[in-house]
Amino acid sequence: MKEITPALRTEGVKYAIRDIVLLAQELKRKNIEVLHLNVGDPIKFDFETPPHIIDSVCAAMKKGFNGYGPSLGVAEAVDAIKSDAQGRGIKNICTIFIAAGVSEGIELALAALLNRGENLLIPYPCYPLYPAVIAKLEAESNPYYLDEDKGWEPDLNDIENKINNKTRGIVIINPNNPTGAVYSQETLVNIIELARRYNLLVFSDEIYNDIVYDNKKSISIASLNPDVPVVTFGGMSKVYLAPGWRLAWGILSGEAEIIKKYDQALQKLLRARLCANHPEQFAVRAALQGDCSHLVSMMERLHRRRDITHQRLNSIKHISCTKPEGAFYAFPRLDIPISDEDFVKELLYETKVLVVHGGGFGERPGTKHFRVVFLAPEEILNKAFDLLQGFMEKRF
Repeated sequence: MKEITPALRTEGVKYAIRDIVLLAQELKRKNIEVLHLNVGDPIKFDFETPPHIIDSVCAAMKKGFNGYGPSLGVAEAVDAIKSDAQGRGIKNICTIFIAAGVSEGIELALAALLNRGENLLIPYPCYPLYPAVIAKLEAESNPYYLDEDKGWEPDLNDIENKINNKTRGIVIINPNNPTGAVYSQETLVNIIELARRYNLLVFSDEIYNDIVYDNKKSISIASLNPDVPVVTFGGMSKVYLAPGWRLAWGILSGEAEIIKKYDQALQKLLRARLCANHPEQFAVRAALQGDCSHLVSMMERLHRRRDITHQRLNSIKHISCTKPEGAFYAFPRLDIPISDEDFVKELLYETKVLVVHGGGFGERPGTKHFRVVFLAPEEILNKAFDLLQGFMEKRF
């Protein structure tokens, strides 16, 4: 037989967050302990899924909800999502769909829009899934920059300058991964106005919507203009501490006549994949309308860990860090002579501290960064930052 060759479209698929883990696995196979500051999975640390949310899934399984479910989602989950969205000011809701994680929701929503050769505005730095999906669709990523000097807010002039006749939409991630920024209302108003003026569909990733610090408020961009088409993503992974369930949703809103054909295409794709995880959907109402007291303890811990991370990083020479306002990530800048990819590899091999290089998320030319996840307990964070400080003093 001849060699089985892969599809050319896979050549553009990269995923820095997972790729760097392969290096850490080599060390773990040698029984070497690695300090993980690389992945945004709260369950790997000292956070637990709220018991009443788990109970709701167990009850659904015992009641026999173990077959296929409706393609868009079970009614009680969809109703709870709609009520929550309306409470956040989102109007003109056309369709709500449930997906196997925000990742599947993104893939379906982008596939319903993009043709080969068309482009989608994505932030740089960006969660790596977006360019990976765009590459798989044989479309093009059209990066716009986030302004580090302005708290990682989107550069509005850069966005407008990047729009061309093949631009179909724009992605925003708010609160942001990897920078921890929470966008101002003024910025969001300007983005939604650009979308209206240039006939763009907005994809708003709001999976971290309730993880904000210092009395900041996370605003749903769809609430700022009910007529502009927006797909708003949310889910169970971060706020509700159930990432392994792979349960999320998308909310398509906007003027009905404008989004009618897109909605039909999206629903065709939803039917083709049958349904999302069925019994887990019965956790949605319990999460959105039930006891949310876990957030108090969660945010107290994250607030302290955010402060430790920000203070420690800024105390290390050749590193500077903008204070994160949301999510659980920091994106410090490096002033060093080697690439940030070489930096994270050397750091891992020398100190066994695992972070992700900024180039894996996309960066403004001439800058170098790395992403830190501050989910780990304080003693682990301080140990990791002690090792990082020692490495920087020795190496640079």
